Amino acid sequence: MLLAYLNTIRQRSTRMFLTIARIMVPVMVIVYAADRFGLVRLAGEALAPAMAVLGLPPQAGIIWATTVLTNIYGGMASMAALSSGLQMTTAQVSALGIMMLFAHNVPTEQAIVHRAGASALVTGALRFTMALVVGALVAWVCQALGWLQAPVSFAWMGQDAGLTQGPPDLLPWLWATLKSLLMVFGVIVGLVVFLDLLERLGVTRLITRLLTPVLRLSGLEERAAPLTTVGVLLGLAYGGALIIDAAERENYSRRTRLLALSWLSLSHSLIEDTLLILALGANLWVILVLRVLLTLGVLALMAALTQPGTYWGRRLTAVGSPQRG
Repeated sequence: MLLAYLNTIRQRSTRMFLTIARIMVPVMVIVYAADRFGLVRLAGEALAPAMAVLGLPPQAGIIWATTVLTNIYGGMASMAALSSGLQMTTAQVSALGIMMLFAHNVPTEQAIVHRAGASALVTGALRFTMALVVGALVAWVCQALGWLQAPVSFAWMGQDAGLTQGPPDLLPWLWATLKSLLMVFGVIVGLVVFLDLLERLGVTRLITRLLTPVLRLSGLEERAAPLTTVGVLLGLAYGGALIIDAAERENYSRRTRLLALSWLSLSHSLIEDTLLILALGANLWVILVLRVLLTLGVLALMAALTQPGTYWGRRLTAVGSPQRG
């Protein structure tokens, strides 16, 4: 019995990991090449005028562009490289931080969203729109009301941040990529075992009941709650892998996939990513509480607009089941 159980866990975890790896590896290679050829920095410099409109320094464009194309750590590395000439208030760091949280690692994560059965274009546009609009509002409102105007020191980043500056050499990048993939595999195995244990102990049903008010607001099916919660707390790659697996086994509707993956696109990895941005000097109420509340608001609006019988609800039904492969 134990060997049969372990074999089932191994097969399911391996299948999920290979699905995610086939998405992640090509995108990571492309982003690495773009970084090596200086395209990320060029994108950041092109964003400088937009950053000025948002009330942020021009360096914020490079930091955000790096974050969008790589991840939060890449954005922190860019900030470390620019730290000597960077002057920002808590409000500005909070505005940039919430932009980084809404839109980071977009090529990889939107590929996962597409594979999981939702539109990468729609969810990607949602992420960029929320990042720009909310980032601008935070910066403008704080500036107008004099909130969070204390300067933030980045001296620690230039001294002992432990972050690489600039694009990495090939061998360190290959080693870091391998470690990332091994970590993803280990987390997936752990999540599969953990979720199976929760299901056997009846905890999954308890979590679902506790989340019922939020589920009603967001329009999600109850059976998608535990998987969405995993992604919200740990990350889109993990939650996306579980949703890919579960959606194909349980035949989630297109509406459920869209709502669940829109939720994950806007708010995921609430523990790790929030702590990283908090370490940069951002305000916790802005980067966590405001982000979660706005995400729930957007999900409530999307749920209302996609109700069966509405125009968008009929469109989702007419499209049919997403392709698999």
